[in-house]
Formats: sequence, structure tokens, C-alpha cells
Amino acid sequence: MTLDQLRKFCSKLPHVTEDVKWGNDLCFLIAEKMFCVASLDPREGNRVSFKCTPEQFAEFIERDGVIPAPYMARNHWVSLEKWSALRDEEIKQAVSDSYALVKAKLPKKLQQKLA
Repeated sequence: MTLDQLRKFCSKLPHVTEDVKWGNDLCFLIAEKMFCVASLDPREGNRVSFKCTPEQFAEFIERDGVIPAPYMARNHWVSLEKWSALRDEEIKQAVSDSYALVKAKLPKKLQQKLA
């Protein structure tokens, strides 16, 4: 998967917005809450991070090229050190799951508004 492919995929999810934060991180958000972050800095190898369940977190970090996300591991975020750490379909599923996890934590009124 490439950054452009990730962007196209995320843009198809309902109510997703993009924002560049911290100078070089492309953040994908729902209701201003991040669910996926991709580095725009080629020196970082276009690293991508996303939220997951505690069980998924434990499974992901056992895989080569997947690490606990810096600063966000305590919230069960993982980071792919390289795009090839997961197959494209696995990345899409993980990002979709992250989107659903973040959306489920939004206030009920906001969830209803977005429905």
C-alpha cells in the first residue's frame, strides 16, 4: 500500500477529514478525533499508525515491522515501520477497525448526528 492508496481508502469512510499536524503527519479524523496517522517525511519511511483493541495490539506487535506507536502505545496504537509489514487488505481492515473504535467512543449525540 502507498500513502496515496491509504488516502483514497480513508476518504471513502463516512465523515472523514484530513489534517496535517506536527509539521509532517497526515492525520485522518472523524469528528476531530484521529483514527489513523501517516508520516509525510520520507526519512521515516512513510510510517503509518492506527488504534486497535488490546488483543489486536498484542498480536500486531509480535509481527516484524510493527511496533507500539510512540507516545500512543498506552492507548493501543501500533505503528508500521514499513508498508510491507502488513498486506494491503490487512492495513485496510486495521484502519477500518480503528475508525470504528474511535467512532464508538464519540458522544452518543454526535454518533447519532453522524449516522
